[in-house]
Amino acid sequence: MAAYPHLMSKGHIGAMELRNRIAVTAMGVSMAEEDGHCGEQIIRYHEEQAAGGVGLIITGVAGVAWPVGGNQLRQIAISDDRFLPGLKKLTEAVHSHGGKIAAQIHHGGLVGGTDILEGRPLWAPSYPDAPKWNYMEIFLPEELEAAAKYPSNVSLKVMDEADIKLVVSQFAAGADRAKRAGFDGAEIHAGHGYLIGSFLSPRFNKRTDDYGGSRENRARFLLEILGAVRAAVGRDFPIWVKLDSREVGKPDGIQIEDAIWNAQQTEAAGADAITVTAYHDTDRPELHSGSHTPQQPGLNIPFAAQIKKAVNIPIIASGRIEVDVADKAIADGAMDFVSMGRKLLADPHLPRKLAEGKPEDVLPCIYCYTCISQIYFNGTTRCAVNAETGFEYLRKPKAPAPVGASNRRIVVVGGGPGGMEAARRLDALGHRVTLLEKGDRLGGTLRFASLAYEPNEHLLHWLERQIKGSNVDVRLNTEATPDLLRTLDPDVVFVATGAVRGMPPIPGADASYVFSGDDLRQLVLGESSDSLKKKTGLLTRVAAKVGAATGISGNLDLVRKATHQWMPLGQRIGIIGGELVGLELAEFLMERGRQVFVVDEQERLGRGLTVVRRMRLMTELREHGVAIFAGASDIRIAHNSVHFKDANGAQMDLPADHVVIAKGAHGDLSLAEKLSAEGFTVHALGDATGVGYIEGAMRGAAHAVAKVA
Repeated sequence: MAAYPHLMSKGHIGAMELRNRIAVTAMGVSMAEEDGHCGEQIIRYHEEQAAGGVGLIITGVAGVAWPVGGNQLRQIAISDDRFLPGLKKLTEAVHSHGGKIAAQIHHGGLVGGTDILEGRPLWAPSYPDAPKWNYMEIFLPEELEAAAKYPSNVSLKVMDEADIKLVVSQFAAGADRAKRAGFDGAEIHAGHGYLIGSFLSPRFNKRTDDYGGSRENRARFLLEILGAVRAAVGRDFPIWVKLDSREVGKPDGIQIEDAIWNAQQTEAAGADAITVTAYHDTDRPELHSGSHTPQQPGLNIPFAAQIKKAVNIPIIASGRIEVDVADKAIADGAMDFVSMGRKLLADPHLPRKLAEGKPEDVLPCIYCYTCISQIYFNGTTRCAVNAETGFEYLRKPKAPAPVGASNRRIVVVGGGPGGMEAARRLDALGHRVTLLEKGDRLGGTLRFASLAYEPNEHLLHWLERQIKGSNVDVRLNTEATPDLLRTLDPDVVFVATGAVRGMPPIPGADASYVFSGDDLRQLVLGESSDSLKKKTGLLTRVAAKVGAATGISGNLDLVRKATHQWMPLGQRIGIIGGELVGLELAEFLMERGRQVFVVDEQERLGRGLTVVRRMRLMTELREHGVAIFAGASDIRIAHNSVHFKDANGAQMDLPADHVVIAKGAHGDLSLAEKLSAEGFTVHALGDATGVGYIEGAMRGAAHAVAKVA
């Protein structure tokens, strides 16, 4: 029997047959043209997904009243026949690869970001409560510069019955255009705080007429839209509705009982399926990763299952659902289709690889929220692990390579993520690649990052498997000297040696109970260095306690289990440095029962974390008792404590059994410059050129390889 037999089986939504049960979930990727047309960028983006074997593509929001009701720049418009040529090119590109595609028809309502930017009133069922939280509070200074500058005088249009009739007709016309453009179906977006969702929500809908109050009245707008759409496109054109299963954090919002009732009415009105999603209280930023795009795996499956029991039409579910979980959920009758967003950004060929029996080749998503964080800055969606996502349209047509161009001798120095990714790409292009790593294993700082944040481990293992299955000549415990390189006689040298993580000049940093980030990484992974050996002999005690003879230092799973039970650190830990490394380390230590505080001179912490992940992590750290001091000054270490002035100028003296300094990392081009001076053709990439974390390593590798390829 084939792997994932239920997930990879054919399925039906209305009259539409799909080659498997995997859909691309609707995501606002901001890849259409500025005037709403579908151009090369969004066409090639979706075409790649079709080529990757997905059963169904659901586009990001297509505005039925565009530009009115637009919620992001460069979204698809379906509000006029002038958009048909681009829409037709999109559907033709998808169909050329055997895929099916549906338009998600939409009106932003209260979430009409472009309406605000362009001075139009937001359409709403009634006046909402004033927001209690300002998203700008979580942004870093450079992010504030990139973010859209919204005016303070936002106006609203509380819809009257004429407005309601207009929008109903706009949805019907949008669905008709979708059919004429060659789409295979349409999804009506009735969730996420958009216009229809705000009518359904008792939190937002405070009307006293026929469109507010009771469940029946709140659903009237949606059911009128669904009826008009069905009348416009006929019985055989698949139409379904995206519904919130709940509004997380809103006790007066949609609950699962409301969602079940809404689903039943939607089925009775002629919908062919229901996409189950969730929304959240936007005054609680951590919930952005706790509803429709969750950090917790499979969060929405139980709610989809409850709705599935109450209706007789297919259920599409989403929200960090792994392929094995999806296969079982379909088998168990909890849902009929899984829609994937982040996974198919990381690897649009996931379905094809599953069909070919090669799940180990799927490039894993690390759930870092690089993709969705772009909406806060009106940027095009991109992926931290897949540098091609969103840039498919820049690929040049394949042409015969010049003689010798695909068989060059290339040396890659550094076996971290950037080096492995570069070596993998170069090998795939047919070059003869030698990978030099001065340590005894590949992975670099990604190994410790995998301990601090478990999804990173999947990327580490994927890179290791790709290198193992390639023709790359890997040489461990090997330093890249000019003499060695001369014997290898490379045409090109790639330097991916990572950043330098020295100890910044903090008074008291030389104490025996103070560790740099590298010290701690070496300590936990069982590595050694001269500086660490001087730290009161802790490395020796680590080896004795954990058991170096067991090989635990080379096995992340064993290290993770051991560090959950025991760590060579005291109970009270001070971390100096509030960027990605420091905050993920705080989470790592907090989860292992340590009392942790974080101190940094910067007024806003979390640089290196995407804004959505930062929202969650900062909140969770505080909720679990981690004290965070931003805007500190006069930081010094003395007598097992950290002294500093807080942002208000108050003198603080916090006890710490150990102190970790998680800052001071910077790029290091010294080896690249040395080799260049020796006459080698050199390309530096990754953290060697400046700290860019995983995305910088993966994207830097792709760009460097493109230069020589």
